Amino acid sequence: MYLESLSVINYKNIRESNLAFSKKINCFLGDNGMGKTNFLDAIYYLSFCKSHSNSIDTQNILHNEEFFMLSGEYLRNDSPESVYCGLKRKQKKQFRRNKKEYERLSDHIGLLPLVMVSPDDASLIDGGSDERRKFIDGVIAQYNKTYLQYLLNYNNLLRQRNMLLKNDTTTDSSVFEILEEQMDMLGQYIYGERRRFIDGFIPVFQHFYTHISGDREPVTLSYSSQYSNMASLADKLKVTRDRDRLIGFTTSGIHKDELEMLLSEHPIKRVGSQGQNKTYLVSLKFAQFEFLKKIHGFTPIVLLDDIFDKLDSKRVANIISLVASDLFGQIFITDTNREHLDRILTELNEEARIFKVTEGIATL
Repeated sequence: MYLESLSVINYKNIRESNLAFSKKINCFLGDNGMGKTNFLDAIYYLSFCKSHSNSIDTQNILHNEEFFMLSGEYLRNDSPESVYCGLKRKQKKQFRRNKKEYERLSDHIGLLPLVMVSPDDASLIDGGSDERRKFIDGVIAQYNKTYLQYLLNYNNLLRQRNMLLKNDTTTDSSVFEILEEQMDMLGQYIYGERRRFIDGFIPVFQHFYTHISGDREPVTLSYSSQYSNMASLADKLKVTRDRDRLIGFTTSGIHKDELEMLLSEHPIKRVGSQGQNKTYLVSLKFAQFEFLKKIHGFTPIVLLDDIFDKLDSKRVANIISLVASDLFGQIFITDTNREHLDRILTELNEEARIFKVTEGIATL
């Protein structure tokens, strides 16, 4: 699968742009703050119906404008796909595939699989457990529609239960029981899918880390969930209901799952250097790519935003050797250094298209 062309109007600092892309390597070159990452974000938006960096849609509209528009022409399994998104202030977002509007945006997730490696990924290591759950959920949701729907339903029930817990008036226990039984049913499925995903994901992740690092240190992932040592979430929630009411939120469930990231059997958050952290994150995303590729049967698009920062020359060379292999398909890269980029492209020895980005304008 690859993106043939992209049209952008009033998205972030991009007033208007129409770009045609190479099937393999596409580079956005420019100083910081010029809008290189905004082009990657526009591509990301067309896959996930949202921005990678700002979930508030109206804040992605160019300042003093009333709307933004994104449009992409793809070739997916040798079939053309046209995807359009338009948003006007104070109006509902429009998202269309081949000129037909979606009834639910969740139906679009997974159609155009994509993996983005970004400096924001540091939150996977430095942030709370919710960031790591989002990573797991984001991968599974790209190939399992039932999982995505169950997750949305679970989160809706969780919000309802938390509202009841904070309610000053006494709520009939039967209302809680109905919510908790539904949460239990959904949670069991979500836990099972997360468990299966992680078990299959770990060896792929370890393979990429070994290649990039030169086999310098062992890494792994450890997934923990309350479901692994309790018979029923519904029973657990019944026992903790009074305590949850005092605290004001639900203390048990799959929304408390954790994915621990380990380097030499220690949390990388505590012991990892900048280079090791970056290698860990790139390996996670490359493993995500490989996982989605096997599920879908074609190569997802890869976005590499400022990927080579904080890495030594050997690790950069090892990443380049991976990117240049037949494993990957279409790739988009941002960089600030033309000489650095030219060296990378020389080593890749692949067809490439380079766009110079200045104040949101991309030119060849």
